[in-house]
Amino acid sequence: MRENRVKARWRAGETALGAWLSLPSSLSAEIMAREAFDYVCIDMQHGGVDTQAALTMLQAIDAAGNTPFARVPWNEPGVIMKTLDAGAMGVIIPMVNSVAEAEAAVAACRYHPAGVRSFGPLRAGMVHGPDYFARANDEVACIPMIETERALDSLDDILAVPGIDAVYVGPADLSITLGLPPGMDNGGRFEEARQAIAAACERHGVVAGIHASAALAEKHMAAGYRMVTISTDQGGMRAAARADLERARGG
Repeated sequence: MRENRVKARWRAGETALGAWLSLPSSLSAEIMAREAFDYVCIDMQHGGVDTQAALTMLQAIDAAGNTPFARVPWNEPGVIMKTLDAGAMGVIIPMVNSVAEAEAAVAACRYHPAGVRSFGPLRAGMVHGPDYFARANDEVACIPMIETERALDSLDDILAVPGIDAVYVGPADLSITLGLPPGMDNGGRFEEARQAIAAACERHGVVAGIHASAALAEKHMAAGYRMVTISTDQGGMRAAARADLERARGG
């Protein structure tokens, strides 16, 4: 099976920088994946991407030689398994708020005896190698999201669940549950939580990840985050179009 280069970076103590895809397009996926990001993540939760579009985007990311991740719509075993069977090398799983939910997420990502993933890697087995079954439990990344106050209350217990490779902070939802407006860099209770999550991950040997921007990358890495999403297809397109218009119109 091909090595998960993101997990290899984590094992070496390095940081993985990633891109985020919300547009249901294999072409935009390929454009982003041909840049030197460490991973490219397809957003199947809030973006416009359905299962069929995700399949073509996974193919494009693989063709570009990058590492494909996907955020699934919910902590639902069938969706997680289907996404992995389609070839995702890691799954980000929303709204994991308890030990039981974390255990369910891990179980869906792992074959027996570590989990309950059903065998049928139609595309994954084809593109990742004939030894996929033997190595998938080690190479596939299971990444629950920490994005609520309830999850913070159970953080140490969640991080102690075997099989979790990383957790991924959703800044907007976490801010909302802490009584703040949605945002990526709120102060106050959000900043306290951001620091606490990184510290807890360090204690448990779990990678801390966060949805961010290039402007925030240095700040997050300084706090101990080793999975940082820094660019989005939708945001990049909008920013470039706005900059072109402002330049052409003289300011």
